[in-house]
Amino acid sequence: MSTTLTLKNIPENVYARLKASAELHRRSLNSEAIVCLETVLVPESMDASERLKRARLLRERIGTGFQAADIDAFKREGRS
Repeated sequence: MSTTLTLKNIPENVYARLKASAELHRRSLNSEAIVCLETVLVPESMDASERLKRARLLRERIGTGFQAADIDAFKREGRS
């Protein structure tokens, strides 16, 4: 069962950002507001292995230009 909520006195800058985000995601203002609220109030729980899997997929997708051994070497270098 869903509930209706009316928001009043929304600051102009918040409204403008919500509207821009809704347009970017091709959603209504209402749907975008719900997504924003869900993101903050009902975060998706994720175990460590799933978080690591997503991080690895993101690294593959965007490419870091570094291998894990390179990153470890940079970390060790910064600690000396």
